Amino acid sequence: MSKTIFQRIIDREITAKIEHEDAHCVVIHDIQPQAPVHLLIIPKQPIARVSVATATDQTVLGHLLLVAGEVARKLNLAEGFRLVINNGPHACESVPHLHVHLLARRQMNWPPG
Repeated sequence: MSKTIFQRIIDREITAKIEHEDAHCVVIHDIQPQAPVHLLIIPKQPIARVSVATATDQTVLGHLLLVAGEVARKLNLAEGFRLVINNGPHACESVPHLHVHLLARRQMNWPPG
């Protein structure tokens, strides 16, 4: 199986604008932003998507949300931000490596789809 673009970024085979990195994840700026702030929070442990995550992934999944809050505080996103996880082709999942979108600095609409 070939590496996803995210695994290639994690392995430094492809460059990306990194906002945060720790032992469990990397946070990069999306190259096709859908908001003035559009970051991707990507676990270093490859998980294809939420629907195939297991109980052993619980710690890393929780870590992604905590990092989202940490990065939002760092970037002064007090007015609000949205977190999105796409799962499967009907949800516009484009890379089979779970990631959390953090979108901010524009008014979000509801419903989101």
